[in-house]
Amino acid sequence: GTGKANPIAMIASFAMCLRYSFGMTAEADRLEQAIAGALDAGARTADIAGPGEATVSTTEMTDAIIAQLDGAA
Repeated sequence: GTGKANPIAMIASFAMCLRYSFGMTAEADRLEQAIAGALDAGARTADIAGPGEATVSTTEMTDAIIAQLDGAA
């Protein structure tokens, strides 16, 4: 791929799967908080970046979310 896809929807969908299919509410909460934390830290893929904002690749966004998970552990 070109590294331009936003992985947030896929990761958020997995959080919903954890919550609603497996009853893993705490794990889903952590994942959703990690997404919010990455966004709060300024990570933006091209589709959600504002004018003049720096953008990250698909992998970099995923890494930013993982870093939030690692920090919350």
